[in-house]
Amino acid sequence: MLTSQRRALIAARLASDGQIIAGELAQELDLSEDTIRRDLRDMASAGLLKRVHGGALPVTPLLPDLETRQTMSTDVKKRLGRKAAELVRVGQLIFIDGGTTNAELVRSLPREMNLTIATHSPAIAALLEKHRAEVILIGGRLYKHSMVSTGAAALAAIGMLRPDIFFLGATAVHPAHGLSTGDYEEAAIKRAIAAQSAETVTLLTEEKLGAVSPHHITGVEDMAALIIPAGMAPETCAPYRQKAVRIIEA
Repeated sequence: MLTSQRRALIAARLASDGQIIAGELAQELDLSEDTIRRDLRDMASAGLLKRVHGGALPVTPLLPDLETRQTMSTDVKKRLGRKAAELVRVGQLIFIDGGTTNAELVRSLPREMNLTIATHSPAIAALLEKHRAEVILIGGRLYKHSMVSTGAAALAAIGMLRPDIFFLGATAVHPAHGLSTGDYEEAAIKRAIAAQSAETVTLLTEEKLGAVSPHHITGVEDMAALIIPAGMAPETCAPYRQKAVRIIEA
C-alpha cells in the first residue's frame, strides 16, 4: 500500500471511528507498527490529527474567545436558536448553558412566556432582563473563556434543581466519543446539569460534528436531541441516527 493510500485510510478511520490505535491498524494492514507511527507523526506535523499514546485522535477544535465566537456563523446560530425555542413549553424549568448559540435560543424565546430559566452564565442571564420568565443564576468561580460559573458552589446549587430540559453547549460531538469540551472543570459542571435534567438537547454548528475535544461530557446516546443545520450530508448524520438520538434540522 502506498504512503498516500495509508494516510487516506487513516484520515477516513479517524472520521468514522474517532481514533486510531497504531498496533491494531498495523496488524490489520500487515505492516510494521513503526510504519504506522511514522505516518501518524507526519500527519500530526501537518495538522491533520492529534498524536496520543498508542495512536491518534482527530484534531481538537480551536477555542476562539467569546468576542470572536459572537461573529461566527451568526445566521446558522439564529436558525438553531429558533428551532430550539420551539421545544420549550409554558411552565417548564429549563437550564441554558453558556455560549453564543444558546444566546440565540434566549433571543428566540417569547418574552411573555411564563417559565423558569436557570443558567450558570451571567451573559445568558443578562439577555433575560426584559423576559417574564423567572431567572435562577447559578454562582461560583467564573470561567472567563465561556463566561460560566464552575466549582463547588455551582455544583451544590445545580444539585437542587430538576430541569425539564438542559440546553447543553459543547465544542465537539462525535458518534463514538460523544460530546466534549475544552475545559476540565466546565465539563464536570455540564455533566452535573445533564444528570439532573429530564432531557438534554444540544445546538451544533457544522464544524463541531465529527470532532473531539479533550474533556468528555456525555455520550450521544444519552442526548434527547441534536439540533443541527439543515442540508447536512446524509453520511454525516447517519452515525448519530444509529445511536437512536433524535436529529432536528434547522
